[in-house]
Amino acid sequence: MLSVASNAILVASKVTIGILSGSVAVLSEGIHSSLDLIAALIAFFSVSLSAKPEDEKHPYGHGKIESVSGAVEALLIVVAGALIIREAIHKLHIGGEISNSGINLGLIVMFISVLLNIFVSRVLFKVAKKFESQALEADGHHLSTDVMTSFGVFIGLVLVRLTGKHWVDPVVAFGVAALIMWIGAKVFFNSFFDLLDQKLPEEEEKKIRQLIEDHSSMFVEYHKMRTRRSGAMRYIDLHLVVSGTQNLEEAHNLCDHLEKDISELFQSANITIHVEPAKTAIVE
Repeated sequence: MLSVASNAILVASKVTIGILSGSVAVLSEGIHSSLDLIAALIAFFSVSLSAKPEDEKHPYGHGKIESVSGAVEALLIVVAGALIIREAIHKLHIGGEISNSGINLGLIVMFISVLLNIFVSRVLFKVAKKFESQALEADGHHLSTDVMTSFGVFIGLVLVRLTGKHWVDPVVAFGVAALIMWIGAKVFFNSFFDLLDQKLPEEEEKKIRQLIEDHSSMFVEYHKMRTRRSGAMRYIDLHLVVSGTQNLEEAHNLCDHLEKDISELFQSANITIHVEPAKTAIVE
């Protein structure tokens, strides 16, 4: 809600001043922020939906909604870059100057945009980390690009004011577009690979393996470990080979113990352990 409110204010300010001043860089920032507003609304609804518990049709929960949201937000960033490039090319073609009053207004709104987005993006990243939310993290990246691009436009307007070279304005817009399209592609692929059930990051798998191996005296070996992520939930399954002399209760207690310890590594984890007796196990 904080992100939605801040983006709504910035869209109205940037678009109005961009049109009045004739600055394509300021107007491009208004386009950027309008897509940020759409992305914030998408994140708002996706976070709400992903928090819904499992149901009959979705036995693994609704966490993938966040990955979809992140991918959509990333595509919006890329679209914003394309729109900015189009506006910049148009401005270079037709030319035109920006009045001193227009430059001053642009400088004020860009400065406010930088400060506001630094604050909101930090809040988003903090909450995203706490609740492991991909949608909020993607929205944080959205606003981080806005910080960088608003600052770039601010510098561009200063250069126009100092040098009188009005072509600097659309050139700065090109730089803004290139930066946000690169960030958009990065965010998209991070979300896209989660939709393909990519395994957990290597450092997370290493922690899981280390924890299991710390209990190696209690089992023979383990294999076929698989991991994936859906929203904030991590899914981990593996085959555990135990001594043929262990009874069912002992094997069950061992699995409960490992599941409890692995769950303590993450906020949300679903662990499935398949037990095999050593005499029939096929080690792969």
